[in-house]
Amino acid sequence: MAMLLQLMTFLQQYLFENGHEQPKTPGALRVGIISTAMINAAAIIRPAASHGGVIISAIASRNLKQAQEHAKKYGIPQAYGSYEDLLREPGIDAVYISLPNGMHGTWARKSLEAGKHVLLEKPFTANADEARMLVKLAQEKNLVLVEAFHWQFHPAAHAVKALLDSGKYGQVLRTHARMTTPKGSIPRSDIRWEYALAGGSLMDMTYVVSSTRYFLGVDTPREVVEAKARPTREDPRVDEAVEATLRYDVGGRVVESKIYTDMDRANLLGIVPRAWETPSIEIETDHAIIYFYNFMMPHLYHYIQIYDKRTGRTYTEKHYSGGPQWGSRGETWWSTYRYQLEAFVDKVRGREPPHWVTLESSVAQMETIDAIYEKSGLGRRKPSPENVNPLRV
Repeated sequence: MAMLLQLMTFLQQYLFENGHEQPKTPGALRVGIISTAMINAAAIIRPAASHGGVIISAIASRNLKQAQEHAKKYGIPQAYGSYEDLLREPGIDAVYISLPNGMHGTWARKSLEAGKHVLLEKPFTANADEARMLVKLAQEKNLVLVEAFHWQFHPAAHAVKALLDSGKYGQVLRTHARMTTPKGSIPRSDIRWEYALAGGSLMDMTYVVSSTRYFLGVDTPREVVEAKARPTREDPRVDEAVEATLRYDVGGRVVESKIYTDMDRANLLGIVPRAWETPSIEIETDHAIIYFYNFMMPHLYHYIQIYDKRTGRTYTEKHYSGGPQWGSRGETWWSTYRYQLEAFVDKVRGREPPHWVTLESSVAQMETIDAIYEKSGLGRRKPSPENVNPLRV
């Protein structure tokens, strides 16, 4: 389902962002892209087109021809056949890194050492040790580094968070976050199945941990009660699916949170793909059950369903712009990635963005993922060797 949502985002941006291209302002932030991953168009190229303060200046791959093809396709001025060459370019202010998971830490570190601000795809790193190293370096260099949890920048997420924080429905009792992809929809040749690239369902679908932590307003759990992994047939070190139960200290009480990730979700009755299972989270409070459908890509479609236990009535909300954090900024056609880019530019330019994913939160995110992997028996992920799969990214 995640891949379908990504394709739908491409379509949404084509239909609704066309015609919103902005002329570039003097001194616009010049961004280089490290990798030629499919996500680049939705995550940074299209959003930059409608932002007058951002220019996509270059793209790099370990395969020069591949970089040149992408540069031509998207109208990017410069293509490089190595990541190092892009980082040596003094005219680039920041980089967007969409490399495989296990390569995030290495190339974010090299980017920071080269003096570049970094927008880093999730998951932040392969494990918490790498995360702490990156945070220390970014702070020493006084550079912006942020994990690209784009969904958190959208007004719909802020509306749910504000509702919970208001106390209108009491305190949170439990949560359950789910993210799945129909069986066979991710080819077994995909990098997400590769242990050497820190693959696995929990790493790829880390949104379930992110959403749980964001809505509870917490860092790491007090306890990972249980964690069960379903390894792939091809490599028992890689998780095809993970189910886990976490316990958090929230407001003086213990909240139990369940998460479920599955990159090969069994079809209903063995034949019907569960395409309706978009990334979603259910949050039960003292007086309500709140269900946020499609929290990961709310710009495409979402709903926030609130069942009031006291009255027995159900309410539904949708939020595509504005909200408690963005106010009058933003447009209904902005994707989560466009909101994210707006905040990133604010931060680089020394302005306080309406929302931000802190470095401390990213470390806690990786600590939580490490703990779940350890509890499952698979062990935490490891960084990729620098020479892994040189022509694929």
